[in-house]
Parts: sequence; C-alpha cells; structure tokens
Amino acid sequence: MNRRSQLAKLCMLGALSIFLLSCETVGYYTQAARGQLSIMTGREDIERLLADDSVPAELKEKLELVLAVRQFAESEMQLPVENNYSTFVDVGREHVVWNVFAAPEFSTEAINWCYPIAGCVSYRGYFSESAASNYAQRLTEEGYDVYTGGVDAYSTLGWFDDSLLSTVINRQDYQLAGLIFHELAHQVLYVQGDTTFNESFATAVEREGVRRWLESNGQEEFVATADSALSRQQEFVDLVIAWREKFTELYSKDLDAGEMRNQKQNLQKQMRADYEQVKESWDGYAGYDSWFARSLNNAQLSTVASYNSLVPHFNALLATVEGDMSAFFQKVREIAVLSEEQRAQRLNELCEAC
Repeated sequence: MNRRSQLAKLCMLGALSIFLLSCETVGYYTQAARGQLSIMTGREDIERLLADDSVPAELKEKLELVLAVRQFAESEMQLPVENNYSTFVDVGREHVVWNVFAAPEFSTEAINWCYPIAGCVSYRGYFSESAASNYAQRLTEEGYDVYTGGVDAYSTLGWFDDSLLSTVINRQDYQLAGLIFHELAHQVLYVQGDTTFNESFATAVEREGVRRWLESNGQEEFVATADSALSRQQEFVDLVIAWREKFTELYSKDLDAGEMRNQKQNLQKQMRADYEQVKESWDGYAGYDSWFARSLNNAQLSTVASYNSLVPHFNALLATVEGDMSAFFQKVREIAVLSEEQRAQRLNELCEAC
C-alpha cells in the first residue's frame, strides 16, 4: 500500500507539468519525475542485502551502521524514521543531482525558482549532469554568472521514503549518521521559502544527534573530530559571507561595466589569498581547495549563505526543554507557523547573545 501511495504521488507530480504553460517547465518536471522514479525502482532492501553473501563486507558494515542509526534516530531523537533509509540505491554516478545556481553579473542576489513542494529556492536541480550543464550554458549566454555543483543526497520532505544512496556510502560513520539525522529533520517540518530557518533547524538536530550517537557508542574521541570539522566549515562560511559583502559593496558603486569587471576580478584574487591564510590553521586540511579553484563568481558565492546562522538559537530552545526532542519539535512547530518576522523575533528572544 505504501509503495502504491508513493507511485501515485509521483504520477501526480508528473501530471502537474501538463497544466503548466511553458514547454520548458514541462520538460523540467518530466526529468525530475523520471529521476525520482529511477531512485524508487532501484531500491534494494537493506535487510536482504545483509543476507546476501555476494555483497562486499565493507558495504555490509555501512548498511548495518545505517540500520543502527535508524533505530537511534527513532528511539533517542524522536525523528520520523518510518520506512526511510531502510533501502539502498546504487545510482551508478558520482552525484545523484546537479544543482544550477545563477546570479546577475553585478549582483550577489541569486535567482530564485519556485516549486510546488519546496517553495522558492536559489537553485534548479537536474538528475543528469549534461542537462544541468546545458541549462547552465543557456543562462551563461543570457549574461548571468552561473555555478553548477553536484549533490550527494536530498530529502523528499516526506513525500517518498528516502533511500540511502551510493553517493554517500563512503562517508565517515559519524558523517553518515549526521546526514540521516539532518534529512529526517526536514521531515519533521519544512517552511516554504525560509532556507535559513529550515537548514539551521536541521543542522541543530544533526549536531545534537551526532553528539548523542557518539557518546552512546563510547566514541567520545570522535566528538572532537566532528567539532573540528564543524569549526572549519564555519570558518569557510564566515569567510565567504564576509567577501560576499565586499562584492555587494563594489556593485553599489557607480562604475562602468569594464571597470566593474576589473575590480570584481581583483576581489576574487584577494579572496583566494585570504582563504590561503585561513587554511594555515587547519593542519593541512585542504577540503575547500577545489571550491576556491572555481571562478568565485556571484552564483558560486550565493551557494554559501548563513544557512546555519540560527543554530545557536535552536540550541537555546532545546536547552529550555532540557534536551527533550519531542518537546523541542513541538516548540519549533509553534514558531514555524509564525510570519518570518515573528519567527526571527521569537528566536532572537531565546538567544540574546547569539
């Protein structure tokens, strides 16, 4: 019954496209429906894979971990596990989806696209790298700054049972656990059009889940490792946001296009140099080198925003209920129904020092 229900939802989403005016829109939703269908038809039950002698031991070890994380997520984190992550899909490629981002040549404000379920977001996703590249090329020809990036996992926000994908299977154990906590948090609640609220909430749940998971398994030594990775990530985000403000300041000046482009390139060079200085304290970690090797155009800068800026506020809210996840989720739901301005005010009241 559950499988038939999910297929019915998929058919409904596909049917939506025929009522839309643009042939381009029809094509986009068609590829999205086909991509999701390929995920659903490629599912393999994890329990059956564990009983299959032909499955490599390394894969079985990860699958056993996922089942344990599922149980922990449900019993200790009060997350809506249901049938999520009970299946595995080998997608046969490096990424499951490629997102296309775009922004005007002289603006750091990204273009938004709006969808029936997710609301308005600053990217357009494709299940095919070539399709993403083709669309990116069209936007480039129209004069936009464009950036395309691969995505290894995504949440269907409860519309379908999410599967564990081969694109994430080789992550460290605590990272894989964190991914599951994060994506399941999106199924607890999702506010259309408020990415910062959604991602900050999911990140707060992820970090709390990873901490509890590691401590429950006697792996406190990995808590420091996880904290170090999060610290580097925050330094990266802070760096990009600071430089994005400098680009915004540049674009507010009354300059001709040629001079604006020259100064834009100079800022990009300075930003790379600043990154090299920040990286010196990372004990040889170079995980962001490939990102800084790209153009650093406005679209790329838009992919890094203060999505986690409300994490301390959600942490403060969790503290008010003494770590009770069910009570925490209820309080977050109460805040989520408020207007964006009221949500911000309520969260700021919880964390005046944040």
